[in-house]
Amino acid sequence: MFRIIPQKNNVAAEINCDLNKLTSYELKQIKSALNNYGLVYFRKQKLSSKSYLNFAKKFGVPANYPRLKGLNSKYPKITVVERKASDKGPSFGEQFHTDSSYTKKPPRFTMLLSKLVPARGIANTEFSSQYLAFKNLPIKIKKKLKNLKAIFSSAGPISVTRLDRENEKGKDNKELKANHKIIRKINKKFTIYCSPGHFKKFLSNNKKYNKELKKFLFKQQVKKKFQYSLEWEKNQLAIWDNRSMLHQATPFKGTRIMHRITIQ
Repeated sequence: MFRIIPQKNNVAAEINCDLNKLTSYELKQIKSALNNYGLVYFRKQKLSSKSYLNFAKKFGVPANYPRLKGLNSKYPKITVVERKASDKGPSFGEQFHTDSSYTKKPPRFTMLLSKLVPARGIANTEFSSQYLAFKNLPIKIKKKLKNLKAIFSSAGPISVTRLDRENEKGKDNKELKANHKIIRKINKKFTIYCSPGHFKKFLSNNKKYNKELKKFLFKQQVKKKFQYSLEWEKNQLAIWDNRSMLHQATPFKGTRIMHRITIQ
């Protein structure tokens, strides 16, 4: 039975359904929930790579990931996000960020399908709503951020979490940069679009002001009251809006394999 179950702080919603047998009405409800909550997820989904990609296409055009090669030649748009027990460094994505903010047209949505995970509750992904982060900003800060842009880079602080996988199957290690407005309007709601993991600097000449604003903004973006921690189990799919949601992997020891698709 199709059912939408809001989660803590209304930052996420679990949806009960079979993604292989979606009706047009159910798809419409999923898209509406994604807009309302920023993150939706589905447990116990038996999706082949073909059916996973076909589902992703219902939300837009699958994007290329510029840092790693795809799953294989047949499915280049599916990226393997893997943590190995032998890895020494942090987990892939272990810092709050939005995916590929260093590109001129970052993906709107990200999908993550769990193929192999540790015990439930060990390797969570944490999300932070940037709708709520913006809503709770002081008015004077909203005004300061209104027309401000920032530079984001693939060589930002989160890049260290990709090193193991880039050494194995990286595409190109040249630095990618892009400028984006910090405040965006999405479906009549305002959001903060700022990826701490890729942040380089604000496009402003006041260095002292920039330093203070960065410190305040990064703290505001990830307050616990804006967050939801997603527990993974095998064959679980999550979709989130990159424009309104920060996410990060939590530290853990062990093996985890996820298949990711980003949507333009």
